[in-house]
Amino acid sequence: MPPATVESEEHKALRAAVSALGNRYGRAYITKINKEGGHPDELWSEAAKLGYLGVNLPEAYGGGGGGIAELSIVLEELGTAGCPLLMLIVSPAICGTVIARFGTEPQKQQWLPGLADGTRLMAFGITEPDAGSNSHRITTTARKDETGDWLLTGRKVFISGVDRADAVLMVGRTEDARTGTLKPCLFIVPTDTPGFEYRQIDMELRAPEKQFELTFDDIRIPADALVGDENAGLLQLFAGLNPERIMTAAFAIGMARYALTKAVEYARDRTVWSRPIGAHQAIAHPLAQSHIELELARLMMNKAAHLYDAGDDAAAGEAANMAKYAAGEACVKAVDQAVHTLGGNGLTAEFGLASLITAARVSRIAPVSREMILNYVSHQTLGLPKSY
Repeated sequence: MPPATVESEEHKALRAAVSALGNRYGRAYITKINKEGGHPDELWSEAAKLGYLGVNLPEAYGGGGGGIAELSIVLEELGTAGCPLLMLIVSPAICGTVIARFGTEPQKQQWLPGLADGTRLMAFGITEPDAGSNSHRITTTARKDETGDWLLTGRKVFISGVDRADAVLMVGRTEDARTGTLKPCLFIVPTDTPGFEYRQIDMELRAPEKQFELTFDDIRIPADALVGDENAGLLQLFAGLNPERIMTAAFAIGMARYALTKAVEYARDRTVWSRPIGAHQAIAHPLAQSHIELELARLMMNKAAHLYDAGDDAAAGEAANMAKYAAGEACVKAVDQAVHTLGGNGLTAEFGLASLITAARVSRIAPVSREMILNYVSHQTLGLPKSY
C-alpha cells in the first residue's frame, strides 16, 4: 500500500525512483537468491550506481549529503517491492554514520567513498553470547602493547554479512587509565586480519544476509583502528544505534507494506458466494487496522529520523526506540493478517508471504527486543523505577 504521509517533493521523487528500482527486481529475485544461497549483488550494485546506498553520507566523500530520513526511504521502498537490503542498516546507516561523525580524516577517506559507491562493505560487531541486550556486559577487550598497536580479544554472535564485509566496526572495551574501569570503544577491524575467525550460524530464517559468530584472541590491529575519541565511546556507540533502530523500523514497514499490498489485491479479486472477500468486514477491518498502524509507525519513524538528522541525539533515542517498537508490532500483525487473508495461498511460494512469517519476528527481536524498549520507555520517559 502507498504511504499516506505528507512528504517533500524531493522525498516523493526519491521514493518513486527507489520503488521503480525495487519493482524491477521484486520478491521473485530475492526468493531465487535464497534458494541458490547467493547474494543480491545486482540490486546492490545498481542501487549504488544510482546513489541510493550512500544517500546519507557526506557529499565530500561521494555520498548524497542527505540523512537517515533519506536512507530510511530507500530501505522502506525496496522492502515494499519485496527485496529489502538488510546491509543498508549495517553498512551505510551504522558504520557509515559513525565514521562520518567521529572518524579521523584518513578513516573517512579510506572507507566512506567505498561505502557510498557499494565497492566496500562493513559489518557491525556488538552482540555477544553472554551479554544479550546488556551492552555494559560486553567482554570484548582491547589493550595496547609496547608498540602502540591494539590487541583485541573477544567473541561476537549474530553478526550480519561478515562473509561479504571488508571490515567490522567492532564494539570493544578498553581500560580507563584514570579509574581502571572498562569503557566502550569502537575499532575498525579488517576481516582479513590474522587470527580473525568467523563461523556461519545455521538459521531457520532464510535471507541473503547470513549470520555469523566471530572469535578472535589477541589479534593485532593498528593504533589508528580506533574510531574517534577513546573517551567518547558511549556517545559514538549510540550515534550508530539510533540509526540502526530507525532503519530497522523502515525494514519492518517495508516488509509489512509488501504483505498488506498482496492481501488487499487478493481480497479485491478473490470471490466467494458471488462477492469479493474484501467486502466482508471480517477481512476488511483487520487490513484497514494494519494500514492505520503502519501509518502511525511511519510517523514515529519520520520523527526519529528528523530528530537524528537535526543532531538531537537524546530526543532521537527515545523516538527511535518507539519507532522500532511500533513498526515491529505493526509488521508482525500485517504479515499474519495477510497470510490469513490468503488462506492456503498465503503459504505458497507464489505469493511470497510464508517466508515473511519468520522474518517479521526479527523486527520484534533485533536489534533490541520489544521488552527492552518497554523498559527504556518506562524508565527514561515515564520515570518509573527499574526492575533490574
